[in-house]
Amino acid sequence: MHKERVKEKIIHGIFLLLGLVTVGCVLLITIYLILSGIPAIREIGLIKFLFGKEWASTAAEAKFGILPFILTSIYGTAGAIILGVPVGFMTAVYLSKMTSPKIKEIMQAAVSLLAGIPSVVYGLVGMLVLVPGIRKMFHVPDGASLLAAIVVLAIMILPSIIKMSVTALDSVPKEYEDASLALGATPVETYFKVSVPAAKSGIAASVVLGVGRAIGEAMAVMMVAGNVPNMPDSLFQSVRFLTTAVSSEMAYSSGLQRQALFSIALVLFLFIMLINATLNFFLKREKE
Repeated sequence: MHKERVKEKIIHGIFLLLGLVTVGCVLLITIYLILSGIPAIREIGLIKFLFGKEWASTAAEAKFGILPFILTSIYGTAGAIILGVPVGFMTAVYLSKMTSPKIKEIMQAAVSLLAGIPSVVYGLVGMLVLVPGIRKMFHVPDGASLLAAIVVLAIMILPSIIKMSVTALDSVPKEYEDASLALGATPVETYFKVSVPAAKSGIAASVVLGVGRAIGEAMAVMMVAGNVPNMPDSLFQSVRFLTTAVSSEMAYSSGLQRQALFSIALVLFLFIMLINATLNFFLKREKE
């Protein structure tokens, strides 16, 4: 009995240590970004930095306005959610409740394969297929645009939304559905009025994960969005996201330009934390 307690304490200590390591890594990243990003914001000015409409980091009179990047990231993420969430949600309901086990197994394997594709492959396919397709379909000079980035991001967030939503729907007790059917509800009514509300926390968590994937993606959107620091005035405008602003210039940056890139990373980090905190707040509120 004494040995069992010792083993439990050791295992408890290991898990505690691993948890502290995870929290410590987040704290270290936060502190590093704050220390690296604050000097540039202080020198440029918070208002000029956040609400400036021009980014010309290598010009004789350098300008460091990141409003185009912020708006592009917001529009791109929102567009990907509008396109991707309904498709992923409906697919999850179909796989969990309506299809046969054999088709479900095949489609889940395909979704897992979609999740394993590197982002650079998504970008390459988008650059070779989607960008020329948009140029021909809408008769625009260049298909590398905000629209192309939205479509690619919508496809990239599908696996996380589908897999987590299917898991949440599968975990709903069958008694709930049997009771609904016994009261005269149709199967479709049961799925959408009983099963989905019962699994809403898991479905919402899948959306949060999708939002994080969309906001944090860099390589794929760099290849299909044009990577030009324009204001996102049109879906067919070549644009640059917050993530691509950092990755495209970090290799040759120095001085204030490098500090400004760390400031962009800090803004992106705070942006993601704010979205996650907001969504988690509403989820906890609904549970209560």
